[in-house]
Amino acid sequence: MIINTTILSWVTFIYFGSAIFYIFRTVTGKEFFGPLASFIALAGLIAQTFGLILRWFESYKMGIGHAPLSNLYESLIFFAWTIVLLYLIVEWRIKSRNLGAFVIPFAFLSMAFASFSPNVNSRIQPLIPALQSNWLISHVITCFFGYAAFTIACGLGFMYLLKGLEKEQSSRPFLRFLPGREVLDELTYHSIVIGFIFLTLGIITGSVWAYSAWGSYWSWDPKETWSLVTWFIYAAMLHSRFVSGWRGKRMAIMSLIGFASVLFTYFGVNYLPGLHSYF
Repeated sequence: MIINTTILSWVTFIYFGSAIFYIFRTVTGKEFFGPLASFIALAGLIAQTFGLILRWFESYKMGIGHAPLSNLYESLIFFAWTIVLLYLIVEWRIKSRNLGAFVIPFAFLSMAFASFSPNVNSRIQPLIPALQSNWLISHVITCFFGYAAFTIACGLGFMYLLKGLEKEQSSRPFLRFLPGREVLDELTYHSIVIGFIFLTLGIITGSVWAYSAWGSYWSWDPKETWSLVTWFIYAAMLHSRFVSGWRGKRMAIMSLIGFASVLFTYFGVNYLPGLHSYF
């Protein structure tokens, strides 16, 4: 097994440990678990960054050098990396670790699927002609940072819905440790705005890339189509908030629906014939 793959496999367990400690902190309310969870997540992010850089370097040693963003395995690894990086930035900005229990598990699941699924090939492979472009890095980075922001919005939406059960579920005392619904609603909105900006940039860079590769800005490929569907879902959410004053439960539910569209855009279209089926 190549060294980078070994490192990235171990990162899976690091994120699992971090997720467990974040969950312990949320359920018990004991702050002791919080710093430990954050430290482990940061350690995993550093190790994962090193693994990605090493994979990039090893691809050059093989004579097929390219950024580690070109297949399903690499995209899953990068997806987890963006989730953890963006989450830790949010955690630092809002000075709260409550969200970790609802976000870091997504990073763990992405890493676990990449590392242990028999259907995911972890070998470094040459780029197909369509991917041999300088637009690859900018397109993938913008898209996945958008996906990461939407992942955080999904976690916040789920927290909002749980918080709404606080009065009904008095036997679940951990709910009182979650932030107030007004705070969660505002954070959900900001996460969606960030994700929408990055997704927009991802669609634009993808269109320019498509023109340079295939001579057309848009071909209604399944992934292009579902990216546009996802874009419209989040655009409708922001429009409804600005025009109709959508807040609270509606936005929370829509953040879950939007994330389901993100997952289908990412995974579902792989089973449909199209120009993006190599992911």
